[in-house]
Amino acid sequence: MGRYVIRRLLQMIPVFIGSTFLIFLMVYALGDPIAALFGDKAPDPATAARIRQELYLDKPLWLQYAHYMGQILTGDFGTAFNGQEVLELMADAFPVTVRLTIVAILFEIVIGVTLGLLSGLRRGRSLDTTVLLLTLIVVSVPTFVSGYVLQYLIGVKWAVASPSVSPEAPFGELLLPGVVLALTSLAYVTRLTRTSIAENSRADYLRTAVAKGLPRHRVITRHLLRNSLIPVVTFIGTDIGALMGGAIVTERIFNIHGVGFQLYQGILRQNSPTVVGFVTILVIVFLMANLLVDLLYAVLDPRIRYA
Repeated sequence: MGRYVIRRLLQMIPVFIGSTFLIFLMVYALGDPIAALFGDKAPDPATAARIRQELYLDKPLWLQYAHYMGQILTGDFGTAFNGQEVLELMADAFPVTVRLTIVAILFEIVIGVTLGLLSGLRRGRSLDTTVLLLTLIVVSVPTFVSGYVLQYLIGVKWAVASPSVSPEAPFGELLLPGVVLALTSLAYVTRLTRTSIAENSRADYLRTAVAKGLPRHRVITRHLLRNSLIPVVTFIGTDIGALMGGAIVTERIFNIHGVGFQLYQGILRQNSPTVVGFVTILVIVFLMANLLVDLLYAVLDPRIRYA
């Protein structure tokens, strides 16, 4: 196991370098940060040249990237155009989005796996048909539509939850945004679990467990569900980074100042240091989530071993 983890960590290095270089290339090579800094007002040539030198923008692109990576290794993600350190923006934004992602993931696991299990065990019946239709509807409705509808019904009309989130963003206020953020992924988890349960329920090992006279709940939990969760865990693991980076719409609807909000503001104002810094951290989140998923495979299926 230790060798496998070390090998995977080493494999992450070129992936991280390639991903961050593409991000750096798209953000810096396809736009002029100096022009974005001054807006509609044309900067003085001498001032623009001085700022370019200070920001290392007068060097070739590969040297700019090498300089940026050197800064990251020392914990310096640069300064946003408003003068605030990008690291300070991350310290404020990431805890909020992490809490929102935790809420969304819990909804995916609890509701999605439960509905998928019940639907898979009763495939072809009314419950199975209803779940399939509901998940199809959820997948078809855009997040901004479901978000505004749930915000109006639950937050405004019925006043069950707050329609907006305070700057502190406690877990209690993130329940409704977490549901909105998790809806599409929850539908996929439900359908994926249902399909996996339906396929494995006809497997030979399950018939053997039943023939041994094991209790039904043990057959379902220890044999059927455990083996059926491998593709679900794969999806949820890759979905962690997607939820954190794709929370822009949800955070805008509920006025949450998290990663999505900062990315939106950075893109809108062409604030290159903010966009590159936040996306770099999201790349790390994706890589670590994939590593965690691979390690969980051996827990779910004892036949999987890592040399």
